[in-house]
Amino acid sequence: MWSTGLYGKKFLELETREIDIKSPGFDNVIVKVHACGVCGTDINFLKQWGNEPMPLGHEIAAEVVELGEGVIDLKPGDSVVVEDCSMCGTCINCKAGRSDLCRNMHGLNGYPGMGQYLCVRYNNLVKFDGISYIDACLAEPLAVALNAVINSHIPFNGSVAVLGCGPLGIMAAKVAKLHGAGFVAITEIDTQSSVGKARVDLAGKMGIDMIIDAKEQDIEGVIRSKFPKGIDRIIVSSPPESINDALKIIGYGGTITFFGLHFGGRNMINIDINNLIFNKITLQPYFAEPAINFNLSLGLLKKGLIPAKDIITHQFNFSDARRMLSAIVNGSEPVIKAVMLPNS
Repeated sequence: MWSTGLYGKKFLELETREIDIKSPGFDNVIVKVHACGVCGTDINFLKQWGNEPMPLGHEIAAEVVELGEGVIDLKPGDSVVVEDCSMCGTCINCKAGRSDLCRNMHGLNGYPGMGQYLCVRYNNLVKFDGISYIDACLAEPLAVALNAVINSHIPFNGSVAVLGCGPLGIMAAKVAKLHGAGFVAITEIDTQSSVGKARVDLAGKMGIDMIIDAKEQDIEGVIRSKFPKGIDRIIVSSPPESINDALKIIGYGGTITFFGLHFGGRNMINIDINNLIFNKITLQPYFAEPAINFNLSLGLLKKGLIPAKDIITHQFNFSDARRMLSAIVNGSEPVIKAVMLPNS
């Protein structure tokens, strides 16, 4: 079986490749990709990070088409989301109940999610029903937002600020509300651009309590005017330099959870460790591997608690990939989340 896949590197150099998908071996499954979301990591590859062509796409919803020997809980025609990094289940960390620390993960075997077909291990697949493939490809990024919120241990009726109004930030803010936060604020750096306006409109529609224009407003002044003693929890989805803003508004004993990345210099900050110690502030990094909470993500999407159709604003295929990815990089269209349909 032959599959066309999309690869890219910095300066928006894209290429399609024909990939020979062999018959699935023991424990492996071939799936047909119906939808694959564009992640910020893909955009980082295309802007400044990827020196060599990289397989693009890992937010995948697909259909089972062929089973390898030993696979008994799946059948052709099943709808599945594909975990890009699944825990092995047998290493010392997995056996100790810390699958989040697994380092023997099963991945995508080098295939691009923005491709027509994949061959992956059976336990990378999570079955779903009741929602479309397009909506289901939000399961992976939503799981990232879920894990960040869960690991923030938000006190019931507590206050939360999310720094960064991209898709992950917006979903984290909404999940924080669902998780029992009494107040949630979110920041956007450019509310006047078409992208920024779209993000702000969506955040308001999703019931976020306060939207802060990080360019025009003083984040510390705005938050401290409402919470003089600081805010309980902060989730940083923007570049790591934003932790400097988080440290200005976090309350005594608060926790700052961060997963935003940057590969162009905005990943370096100076921190006053005395401040952390004396104010008992926890800095908690989060990395979305291995994949956890996909089933919970699918449940929230199926119930409409996370409105996929509002978050996914654009769709494209191979013929339109360059224009769409360029628009995301350049901010020329109001894209919140774009999804590739590689078999359309």
